[in-house]
Formats: sequence, structure tokens, C-alpha cells
Amino acid sequence: MFEVFILGMLIYIYGEDTFSSRNYLKQQVERFKKERDPQGMNVVFLDGQKEESSRMWNEITSAPFLAEKRMVVIQNILSTKDTVVLESFVEGVKENKFPEKNVIIIWQGELIGKTKIAGELNKILAKEKWAKEFVPLIGAGMSNWIKNEVNNRGGAIGASALSYLVQNVGQDMWYANSLVDQLVAYADKKEISLSDVQLFLEEKSDDNIFNMVDAIVAGNQKLAFKLIEDQRYLGQEDGYLFSMILRQFRILISLRDLFNRQENISSDEMAKMLALHPFVVKKSLPLIKRYSLDKLKDIYKQLLEIDIKTKTGLADQSWLIDLFVGKLS
Repeated sequence: MFEVFILGMLIYIYGEDTFSSRNYLKQQVERFKKERDPQGMNVVFLDGQKEESSRMWNEITSAPFLAEKRMVVIQNILSTKDTVVLESFVEGVKENKFPEKNVIIIWQGELIGKTKIAGELNKILAKEKWAKEFVPLIGAGMSNWIKNEVNNRGGAIGASALSYLVQNVGQDMWYANSLVDQLVAYADKKEISLSDVQLFLEEKSDDNIFNMVDAIVAGNQKLAFKLIEDQRYLGQEDGYLFSMILRQFRILISLRDLFNRQENISSDEMAKMLALHPFVVKKSLPLIKRYSLDKLKDIYKQLLEIDIKTKTGLADQSWLIDLFVGKLS
């Protein structure tokens, strides 16, 4: 169909993490310009959802202009409704119909079309040697990314602040990137603290964290230790886990005190009076019947002692948390 060379380089960049995939694309283009095309006259961007097959293949097969190689970036071709375009690319990939002197990059950031041919093209491209998928970062991966980005931008971040950020920022890397910028600017060369992060980021109602704390408070030692280890495996710092345990007992003290004074008060009223999320109050109410107010205050003192021992380096925080859970249960 087209007079082309073979052995052309085909790069497929895709995945849910469009922030990282877009940055990777940018790096490839900049590297190409630096090494192969200093004048920037041989890099072409095409909208794969709008361009016709003939135009795309014309750009793909065109020879470089006063340069060694030519780069053609086709964006979101797998989202097009034009089956002719998709069929031509399936054929092109299968038969390796790409010029030897050209580098073809397919960047997919939109949802892949539901047609059979779009699915087939995606499977074929994903098997290419230079295919690179970007999946959302979680746990330790997100933690390392944030820490590195903060450092790269001239900032520093505390362990509890980092854990809170990882736990609550979600998987939107565009948002995470913006938040890192804001926090570094706000901290103004000081270490980013937990209170700094809380000013910019509201805490999510995380069932996994709450279930862990719930098991600890309920005295379910076996489940508590399992959920603690699950959180550690996901990259959560012990400093963050401890802060959540401490926070929950502080909430229980407030709820128990209010309940003692107003036994018939509703959970919604308690949430408003104590400025707590309704979800947190409803989940916590059954737990306050397990402890008296005095007992809760005694447990809270134990937690403060753990905090002091950790900050003064007298003992390892993970060991102290495990010991506390074992004794409480």
C-alpha cells in the first residue's frame, strides 16, 4: 500500500498514569531534538482522533529534512472512530511498515475505543519492544516519587507528612505534582510538616486505615496485626500509622465525653459539635461502649509515652506500636 522501509522504530506509550506518560513523551522528544534534530524541523505531532489515514501515513513515510532521523508523534489514535485508520495501523505494525530513518511514537492518554479493531491494535502495540505502560503509583512507589520530587524542587518533607500525603492524595499524578509545588512554596525552604499538608489536603475516609484502627481499638489482635502489616507492605510509614491510632483515641475520648453528658445525642449532631466527618463518628460510636472515659485517657497517656520514646530515640516506633497493640488486646 505504501512504499516504505522496514525496521522503523515504533514506541508505544500508554497507561492510566497520563502525567508520567506525558513526561516520558516529553523526554523522548527533547532527547531526539538534542541528539538528532537540533533545529526542531523533523518532529511532527498528529492528533490520532482527527487525522485521516492518508495524512498520517504521509507524515510517517516522509524523509527527514536536513537531519539524520524524523520523529512522528501520533496522539490518541486508539480513541479514533475511523476504522480505516485503525486497520491501516494494524497492518502497518504487523508488517513493520515504518521507515528505517523515522521514529514513530504512539502516545495514548484517552480511553481506548470499544471497537474490536481498537482492542486488537492495543494488544499488538503493547507487545512491541519499545512499548512502555505507566500504571498509577501506590504505596512505596508514590512515597518515593513524592520524596524525590520534593527534594528536586529544593524542599524536604517529614515522615508523617509524607505518609499522610501518600494516603490521601489518591492516584492523580497531575494533582500530586501540583500539590508538591504548593507545599514546597508554602514551606519556604523549611521541612514540610504534617500540619502543612493538612492545610492543603483534606483527609480521605479510608476504610483500610479505619479498619486497622478499628481492630486495634476493638481488641482484635490477630486482625489488627494483619492490617498493620498490610499497611506497611503498601508503603505506609509507622509514623503515619501511629498518628492515626493516636487520632482515633483522641476522637474516642471526645465522643465518650460528649456521650456521657448527652446520651441521646445523634451521630450527626456529634459530628457537627466536634467538627468531625460523619463517617468517622458513625464508625466510632460502637467502640466507645468498650471503654470508660478514664480508661480511654489512660490509653492515650500510653500513646503519648510511645511518642516521646520515639522522638527521643529510646525505642523503635514499629516495635512500640506492636507492643501497644499486643498489650491492648
